[in-house]
Amino acid sequence: MDAVPSTSLDPQVSARLKRDDNGLVPAVVQDATSRAVLMLGWMDDEALHRTLTTGRSTFWSRSRQEYWVKGETSGHTQTVREVRLDCDGDTLLVVVDQIGPACHTGAATCFDADRLR
Repeated sequence: MDAVPSTSLDPQVSARLKRDDNGLVPAVVQDATSRAVLMLGWMDDEALHRTLTTGRSTFWSRSRQEYWVKGETSGHTQTVREVRLDCDGDTLLVVVDQIGPACHTGAATCFDADRLR
């Protein structure tokens, strides 16, 4: 099942997004203070709309096929400071104030584990 499309997102913003075949755009999450890259999530129009209107990072779970708000169960929340769209329109940058670890493993970021080079 594909992510659920929405008409809630500003049509001018929606028109600029280049989505994958499932209607999703990758969202890179960055800490506003340290500038560390915290994680990557996936957003459709509705998840982006919710993120922009609530100020809380909201994503589409490809495995569970549902929306989720970062920190809703763990308490490790993200307060959104800004959202940017890259020059190609195919990636979002979400700049946040992170409370607690960002990774579900308990690491500060999802990119702490394996350095390839």
